[in-house]
Amino acid sequence: DKPAMRVLSTATGVRFGLFGEKPTTPAPTLFVFAAAIAEMDRQRIYSGAGEHLTRDGWLYVTLDPPCHGHSRLPEEPANLRGWAHRVKQGHDLIGPFVKRCRQVLDFLIAERYSDPARLAACGTSRGGFCAFHFAATEPRIRVVTAISPVTNLLALREFKGVEPRLVQDLNVANLAQKLGTRPLWLSIGDKDERVSTADCTNTARQLNGTALRRQAGKQATPVEIVIAPVDGHRAIPHAYKLAAQFIQQQMLRDKNFRNPSP
Repeated sequence: DKPAMRVLSTATGVRFGLFGEKPTTPAPTLFVFAAAIAEMDRQRIYSGAGEHLTRDGWLYVTLDPPCHGHSRLPEEPANLRGWAHRVKQGHDLIGPFVKRCRQVLDFLIAERYSDPARLAACGTSRGGFCAFHFAATEPRIRVVTAISPVTNLLALREFKGVEPRLVQDLNVANLAQKLGTRPLWLSIGDKDERVSTADCTNTARQLNGTALRRQAGKQATPVEIVIAPVDGHRAIPHAYKLAAQFIQQQMLRDKNFRNPSP
């Protein structure tokens, strides 16, 4: 059975969707990102990794990405058009989002929902972009998985005509130092023109190169990418199950982790 979602708020007023009931002891917790909170309740495919993990006692939570749901400002377009609008206006696209995520994480730990030693993030498409940025600012996130992720904003049609200098620092490859040596898993279809298979592949290569250099002479934590024959912008077969399995495997290896540099 799929767990019910409840909308909760932190003391600072940050809304989030919680899937599952409060556990008797703090539980491993997955942050999942793809669409607005209400849409995540209706479109459960996006939280497929979380559903697989609940069988082993995990909770999972979601927040509105930038320009989605309650995070959309009155004067801006919705969704990815809103992302491009914020960038063109010189506004901070991702900073307020990751701040809200960290406030939710602090709340979940303080209220004993979540085990601070067992935290992960997973995102689909634009949600993958969000998951990487959250982890880059939050070293407590130990594993990141991304399904058909946005890695280069200029690959999106909504960003056509946007000056490269406005998005350069936001692209996922430039988060490599902040992501450190944490295990990362990406999947992409081999013909994904929406977010660009080539950009996703190149980003994974750069993330892996940085991780290997930082672990010179030591057992490497993985940066994995799975590419499968899929037409268009769709998840590869069994993507969410594979993402959940990767998270579980890395958590079992947790004794091998070092604290990632923020």
